[in-house]
Amino acid sequence: MKAVVLHRHGGPEVLEALELPQPNIRADEVLVKVRAVALNHLDLWIRKGLPHLKLAYPHILGSDIAGEVAEVGDLVEGVTLGQKVLLHPGLSCGRCERCSEGRDNLCPRYRILGENISGGYAEYLAVPARNLLPFPQNLDFAQAACLPLVFLTAWQMLVDKAAIRPGQWVLIHGGGSGVGSAGIQIAKLFGCRVIATAGSEAKLKKAKALGADFGVNYKNENLLEAVARIAGKQAIDVVFEHVGKALWKESLLCLKWGGVLVTCGATTGAEVTTDLRQVFFRQLRILGSTMGSRGSQFEILRQVEAGRLKPVLDRTLPLAEAREAHRLLETGEAFGKIVLIP
Repeated sequence: MKAVVLHRHGGPEVLEALELPQPNIRADEVLVKVRAVALNHLDLWIRKGLPHLKLAYPHILGSDIAGEVAEVGDLVEGVTLGQKVLLHPGLSCGRCERCSEGRDNLCPRYRILGENISGGYAEYLAVPARNLLPFPQNLDFAQAACLPLVFLTAWQMLVDKAAIRPGQWVLIHGGGSGVGSAGIQIAKLFGCRVIATAGSEAKLKKAKALGADFGVNYKNENLLEAVARIAGKQAIDVVFEHVGKALWKESLLCLKWGGVLVTCGATTGAEVTTDLRQVFFRQLRILGSTMGSRGSQFEILRQVEAGRLKPVLDRTLPLAEAREAHRLLETGEAFGKIVLIP
């Protein structure tokens, strides 16, 4: 099969197109013919190298995968050849206490497709049958591939962690990103008032089209002053954070007393400075979040099929152009998701 792999960490140039053997499946697995795979910032971090992450080379990136069932293991029931499927990106043991509680993303053996094990930058992928998700009938493969990781991440951040409620002020950073564009839609689904940040007027216009009530260009405006002008000083209930260093201080300062900052990433840097007096005097909550439970995917997909949540597809590129796709994501030129087509 055709695949794009890496043998070392570095820039986009380390991505190589190769011919690899087609995966063999276990009795509890299915072989998926990959029809579309969406990029995430996770792909960039793994390509560059993460502390303590050890890869088996050649490594295949790609967490968000849509495709068709090409082979079914002997122990798998209820799955047919040619069936359209969407893949849940997280793999867990399915047996531990956390998995039994429905909190599989807290499993000690939790892994993510494309991160800890090879993913979807290839023509075929073998996955456990329990990772198959219903395919949204109102979407094509490229649109469907935009959904799993970012919508699940945003759902856990806003719904499960921050417990958003109608009427709350929610500040969504990076409204043009995959997770930010998902966050805008989820916050509006729950009746919140949304302020989105982005680095260009064009992206802010698109963020408003998704439902954001207000936009702030963080490159041209003072974030604190702009947010105070819109919502009031220290009036934000929830900050949806995945930027890190660049806006960390301002993100905490704009929160109301008892407000919540929930973070899932650090695209501008992970080392931040926090004035703890702001945290304990104003009784702020800072919550970390990674992925979400597999069960949440089903509710998200119901909302997608109902038309209340929509994938945000920037463009598709052939798998062979993975380097260019990484460059586009890294330079912030895309709004929403970039999808590779094998």
